[in-house]
Amino acid sequence: MHIARILRGRFGPLAAFALVFFGVETLLRVALLSASWARVDPGPGLVARIFASGALYDAAALCWASLPGALWLAAAPARLHAARPGRALVHAGFAVAVFVLLFSAAAEWLFWDEFASRFNFIAVDYLVYTREVVANVWESYPVAPVVAGLGVASWLIWLPWRRTLAASCAAAAPLRRRAGGALAVVLATAAGFVLVGEGASRVSGDRYARELARSGPYELFSAFRNNSLEYEPFYASEGEGRALRRAHSLLAASGGRFATDRPIELVRETAPREPERRANVVLIVVESLSAQFLRAYGSHLDLTPNLDALAARSLVFTQLYATGTRTVRGLEALSLSIPPTPGFSIVKRPGNGGLFTLGTPFLERGYDVRFHYGGYGFFDNMNAFFGGNGFQIVDRASLSGDEIGFANAWGVADEDVYRRALREADRSAAAGRPFFSFLLTTSNHRPYTYPAGRVAIPSHTGRDGAVQYTDWAIGDFLRQARGRPWFDDTVFVIVADHCASSAGKTDIPVRKYRIPLLVYAPGWVAPGRVDTLASQVDVAPTLLGLLGFGYSSTFFGRDLLAPSAAEPRALLATYQRLGLLEGGLLTILSPGKEVEAFRVDLRRGSQVPAPTEAEGLGDAVAYYQAASYAWHHGLLRDPAVIAR
Repeated sequence: MHIARILRGRFGPLAAFALVFFGVETLLRVALLSASWARVDPGPGLVARIFASGALYDAAALCWASLPGALWLAAAPARLHAARPGRALVHAGFAVAVFVLLFSAAAEWLFWDEFASRFNFIAVDYLVYTREVVANVWESYPVAPVVAGLGVASWLIWLPWRRTLAASCAAAAPLRRRAGGALAVVLATAAGFVLVGEGASRVSGDRYARELARSGPYELFSAFRNNSLEYEPFYASEGEGRALRRAHSLLAASGGRFATDRPIELVRETAPREPERRANVVLIVVESLSAQFLRAYGSHLDLTPNLDALAARSLVFTQLYATGTRTVRGLEALSLSIPPTPGFSIVKRPGNGGLFTLGTPFLERGYDVRFHYGGYGFFDNMNAFFGGNGFQIVDRASLSGDEIGFANAWGVADEDVYRRALREADRSAAAGRPFFSFLLTTSNHRPYTYPAGRVAIPSHTGRDGAVQYTDWAIGDFLRQARGRPWFDDTVFVIVADHCASSAGKTDIPVRKYRIPLLVYAPGWVAPGRVDTLASQVDVAPTLLGLLGFGYSSTFFGRDLLAPSAAEPRALLATYQRLGLLEGGLLTILSPGKEVEAFRVDLRRGSQVPAPTEAEGLGDAVAYYQAASYAWHHGLLRDPAVIAR
């Protein structure tokens, strides 16, 4: 009876929407749980905890969503509210809110299919870069029929509520009662902001269960709020001096000599370990190329014949792990050689120019240094980052119409990027200048479309075809490069930005971070295998070591081919969870100063909970706290710039 009275009152539209909201979110949670049942395998107790936690998050999200409506319903004069414009606004507002809710649920279903996660930091990025994302969705899914269906569903939900909405418009409500209703919503929103946090979803050690216990709308808001986190207030930490001293010790054991003994200074001087060679370098960063796709890394598939043949003639690093799950994390690790810091990648942050990057030693030696990308480099702030650090930008906007044979939402086909890279390399060679080309591909990404006739698997049929095309394009590029006069003086490095999928039963499933690294330089770099556990941050110093470059840098990585007293390790993270794999133990630091550990068997691919060990925790804190401190205090600047 009390609910019926609320529905007929001034705040009836909010109450009606709340019932629809909880119904839709609960049905979505049921659908996601059903789709993931084999992964979660929950008992009755866990299912109850998932839905109880989910209801709490849903309530917090509902409060935020209801604020605008509550303020309007409190402020609208009775005469306006009861008149035709007021009634139309209420009906339209309810219908639009329901449509947005259904659209959000449909988007979450697709997001879960791609990432096995509720909305998170990736979804925030997708809202920022609408051109690429909207085009990708349009090319990947039947958008028009889905939107039309959601519109019909919204209308069908509105129909049984139309009389309730009309009655609420006619209801008398003194200002005091209206103000009290709005105040209740404001206070509930504030309470949700303060009381509902990450801990409420800790219903299980299983990542899938924790994701199901969350709410997509709430997580989207949370990701907006936490897009950049200071390290110390949120993570397990030491005093700044102690963390920096430990970081100094860890980095010194990796090789090189610090310019000063002061722990606040992170500039290391790296002496050449062999005579310098002014070779050209082509670094190809392949979108989503998991190690599991290559036979050279144990795959039973036959998707990468060119890369597998190349691996037999290359120096292959078999235990390299990506630092994250996004392209910008890979670019950050490869160019800056720094552990990931919480929130946005440094590539996307303001003030990221004038840093010491992989390009800096090449610029100092008079190389032509270029960043090639098949899409528009505005995406993820890539042009601003690379351009602000001395790279010439060659993105889709740089290509003329006759240079583009095929394009989709993310950019031109890989072969078009390689063709332009060959032209730029020819131009540098003709001018007598060495070159460093940093290439980022896009074809191995949904919607998985590529030029016809290149590979056996038809375009737009799935990931396998995209991987096969990516492999074909690399093979074609190298075949064309072999006919160039500069080929014999060029080092080709092929590495992935991240894996194709990072979802697993734990927050950081190590086996989903393993990526390939091939170094190919015929007649110079001998084929072989390096089985040392390594991180993506180690690629830059290893490459510079091969070239015999001496340099002063702010790199955290190590030369994997140089003698080292340091314990092999890998740095792996999500946008909030920071992991260190060392000595078979994965230590994970999370917001709320939480720490957990897992014993990892890389050969079997197993990962089981384990007690936290002081050594692993101390090293993890040192790496991540020092990296965050270095960024926030401007210590990643080019040492030459600092000296001036």
